Amino acid sequence: MTKINKLTKDILSAIRESIGTDPQPLHAPSFSLTEINYLSECIESTYVSSVGSFVGKFERMLADYTGAKYAIATVNGTAALHVALKIVGVSKNDEVLIPALTFIATANAVSYCNAIPHFVEAESESMGIDVKKLRSYLHNISEIKNGECINRITNRRIKAIVPMHTFGHPSNLDDLLKLCDEFQIVLVEDAAESLGSLYKDRHTGTFGAVGTLSFNGNKILTTGGGGAILTNSLELATQARHLTTTGKLPHKWEFNHDVVGFNYRMPNLNAALGCAQMEKITNFIELKRDLFCRYNESFSNIKGVALIREPKECRSNYWLQTLVLDQEYAHLRDEILRETNNVGLMTRPAWSILSNSIPYAGSPKMDLVFTKTLASRIINIPSSPNLMSASI
Repeated sequence: MTKINKLTKDILSAIRESIGTDPQPLHAPSFSLTEINYLSECIESTYVSSVGSFVGKFERMLADYTGAKYAIATVNGTAALHVALKIVGVSKNDEVLIPALTFIATANAVSYCNAIPHFVEAESESMGIDVKKLRSYLHNISEIKNGECINRITNRRIKAIVPMHTFGHPSNLDDLLKLCDEFQIVLVEDAAESLGSLYKDRHTGTFGAVGTLSFNGNKILTTGGGGAILTNSLELATQARHLTTTGKLPHKWEFNHDVVGFNYRMPNLNAALGCAQMEKITNFIELKRDLFCRYNESFSNIKGVALIREPKECRSNYWLQTLVLDQEYAHLRDEILRETNNVGLMTRPAWSILSNSIPYAGSPKMDLVFTKTLASRIINIPSSPNLMSASI
């Protein structure tokens, strides 16, 4: 039996040992009568769009849970990130530092501001931004002029950095904050995947000037579609709420607008679903952490592959359980993906490196040597919370 066949079979066996042999999606939402009751209440009220009591309730629940002073619910996570970048001052021709290993929405939100994504390198522990390499890179290519970071090569302002907490694992936020202070760059957290994740006992999404969340159907908590902006600044929260409500000035019947705004507010119907899900978020996370423990036991004796665990001094939500193949077995990734999916166990690779994508092929970037090798070895495995519980 070849090494290829053995490792593939060992991984398949470990997944089955952990969650059984039934077909499983990568990540399915978990619903109960609570969601049905809240949705029914919302429908009966007739307030199903952006006006209704559930939107405010959901925002308060998010703020209370994350520790942010303000939460503004939006139609999706990309809209949240777009507005977050706008309110911190990202504008035309600015550069925004983002991971090359992230979902394309992170880069798209930058482009919506007519700004330019600047792709940076990843590190192994969190799979987030490698701050040490980035600091050295910025020393080589940038300078501070009039309190702003200027790229000497492009002569453009580097306005912000957007760390993404990969698969729910917090990035190195302490060092990111130090880097932002050193280079006069604004920190905007893409916490789309990390609701419930803590960095040194503080919730992700609350360290930067602004943070954003996503509640897509595959996230740890879903509103069907949806997102949110988190901030501790009243000024930024006010701007975010105004921009996401088409820039409409408050009035009982007149329609006056003072800026070009966006129709980005979350509908009440989605917020009703979110309120029901928020009541279960603690249980969801405990179930996913239990699932990690079960997977960890099953994979502990398999050579050639590692199960990603939360970084030191962090508490991850383990949104997606993640395998990383040893470099010598990277060529097996597609075979493992094929064999697991063939038996109904949905697995997937990481996203394609964004600097290789057609829209962003000409964007500035670091050398991305580690990012490329890491992306070629990642496999996400079934991670639904209900894998550890028949019902919630």
